[in-house]
Amino acid sequence: MAVYQMMPTITFGDGVSNDALAMDVILRDMGIKTGIFAQNIGERLPANTVKNVSHFPKVLKDDVIIYHFSTGTELNTKVTEYDCKKVMVYHNITPGDFFLPYNADAANLCNSGRNDLKTVKAGFDHCIGVSEYNCLELKQIGFQCDMDVLPIIIPFADYDKKPDDRILKKYGDGKVNLLFTGRIAPNKCQEDVIGSFYFYHKYINQESRLILNGSYEGMEKYYDRLKRYASGLGLEEDVIFTGKTSFAEVLGYYSVANAFICMSEHEGFCIPLLEAMHFNVPVIAYDSSAVGETLGGAGILLKEKDPQVTAEWIDMILSNDDLKTKLLKKQKERLEYFSEDKTERKFQVLIRGFVG
Repeated sequence: MAVYQMMPTITFGDGVSNDALAMDVILRDMGIKTGIFAQNIGERLPANTVKNVSHFPKVLKDDVIIYHFSTGTELNTKVTEYDCKKVMVYHNITPGDFFLPYNADAANLCNSGRNDLKTVKAGFDHCIGVSEYNCLELKQIGFQCDMDVLPIIIPFADYDKKPDDRILKKYGDGKVNLLFTGRIAPNKCQEDVIGSFYFYHKYINQESRLILNGSYEGMEKYYDRLKRYASGLGLEEDVIFTGKTSFAEVLGYYSVANAFICMSEHEGFCIPLLEAMHFNVPVIAYDSSAVGETLGGAGILLKEKDPQVTAEWIDMILSNDDLKTKLLKKQKERLEYFSEDKTERKFQVLIRGFVG
C-alpha cells in the first residue's frame, strides 16, 4: 500500500507546494510509502524531492492518490482514470474573469480548471477542502463524495528564522509601514489597498508607506496599472512594489509592518493573514470568499470597501493601545487553531481512514 501525491506544478515558497511537501514529511514519518509527482517542477526545490508525473508508478487497488487541484491542466481528468482510491485536495481556482483584461492565457487556464471540476465530480472518492468555503463550492458544483476540511499545513517555526537585515534597516526608520503580501494579481485588488493608504497617508499620517510584497510575473499589465494609479495619487515614493522576494526578505517585511491590509476578493484560504498574525501584526481585511472564515473572528473584518473607513480603522488600531492589545490577543488565539501540530494530527486521522 502506498499514498502518492500528484499535482500540476510545485515551486519553492508556494502555499499549495508547501502543503504537499508538509504532507510528504508526515506520510514518511507514518512509515507509509509515498512520493510527490508533478508536471512542472521548480528549480529551487531540493534535489530528488519531486519526480515528474511521467515517472508515476503503477498503482495497486489499495493505493491512494492525493491530487492537489489548483489550476487547469489535462492532469485534472487523467488522475481520475487510475484504478485506486483518489482524494482531491481542493485549493480553489480564481475565476478567470479577474485576469481577462490583463492576461488571456491565465484567464483561460483558470476557466479551464473550473470547468474540469464539473467533469471530474464523480471521479474522486473523497475531497479535502482547505477551507469550508472550498467544500461548499464543490458541493454546489455537484460533488457528492465524503468531504473534510483540512487547513493548509503551515510550518510556523520557519517564520522564526532570521529576517533580512537590509529590510529591517531600510524600513525600520520610524515610519508606519502598511503591508500586503501576495502576488500582484487583480483578484487581490491591490488598487483598493492603495486607495485606503492614500486617505491614511494624506489626511492622517504622512510619515507612512505602503509595501506591496509580491511578484508581478505574468501580471505586468496589472502591475503597470497599479503603478500609474499610485503615481496619479502622488504616492510614487510612498508605495513600494517589492517584486519577487526571498523568504528572508518576506520575514523582514512582516517584521517592520505595523498593520496588514487585505482587500482581496477571491481567496480559497489566504495564508498571509496567518503570517501577519504570527508576527503580531494587526489585520484589517475585506470580507470575501474564505477570508472571514480564515480570520474566524480575529482581526478587523470589513463588510464594505470604503477607503476612508479603512484609513480610520488603521488610525484607531495604531493610536489606541488597548484596542490593539485586544486585537492581537484575539489573533493569537485564532492562530492556535492552525497550529502545525493540530493540522498534522487531523491529516494523520484522515490518512488512517483512507488506508484502513
